[in-house]
Amino acid sequence: MYLLEYLTPAIIVVVIIASAIRILREYERGVIFFLGRFQKVKGPGLIIVIPFIQKMVRVDLRVITYDIPTQDLISRDNVTVRVSAVLYFRVVDPERAIIQVEQFFEATSQLAQTTLRSVLGQHDLDEMLSQREKLNAHIQTILDDQTASWGIKVTNVEIKHIDLNESMIRAIAKQAEAERERRAKVIHAEGELQASRKLLEAADVMSNNPQTLQLRYLQTLNDISNENATTIVFPLPIDVMKAFTGTKPEATE
Repeated sequence: MYLLEYLTPAIIVVVIIASAIRILREYERGVIFFLGRFQKVKGPGLIIVIPFIQKMVRVDLRVITYDIPTQDLISRDNVTVRVSAVLYFRVVDPERAIIQVEQFFEATSQLAQTTLRSVLGQHDLDEMLSQREKLNAHIQTILDDQTASWGIKVTNVEIKHIDLNESMIRAIAKQAEAERERRAKVIHAEGELQASRKLLEAADVMSNNPQTLQLRYLQTLNDISNENATTIVFPLPIDVMKAFTGTKPEATE
């Protein structure tokens, strides 16, 4: 009976001491409140928290990966799209993360969703598809500025998917096909223009040098002779005959 009376206070003391001991990992910090008022940030390692007087809130300093739910939005050119993204952030100031905002994870996630809709809604669909890196950096900058007062650092934002409905996909495919046809016609027209310029230059050279016309005529005859034809009829221009004979035609009176 007497032994039990002595053991009871000892057990109570052991329980109180055990409840006062906290072990924080390397990536954890403890925000200590003394009678409801902020006292200090402790950790990592072994710390002592006085029961009933001090209270500790554990904060994880590792990077948090948050999948932003798919958001329905309308682009600046009135196209309805569904966008999903991923957000990377971490706590850099445990004191402000606990004191300045209630549930910093929930607050950051809600802010990320609204910012994603707001930023992408100011851009055209083509910009969303072709300038994804620029939009990622813009969203990250906005989130980082707004969460700095909470002790949060947004390290990265990545847009994962931009989903379109079937009708919009078909419209984009038709637009791409029309653009390819336009480029093909432009390239063909440029080729015709260059060829006409070269032909004009060749005509100028031949007009100033009859010998070149003679060589071209002989080359044409050689090409015709290689074909499977039994009879070949070709005109013989007077200018070519003059090139062969080297004489000039007599002037008519």
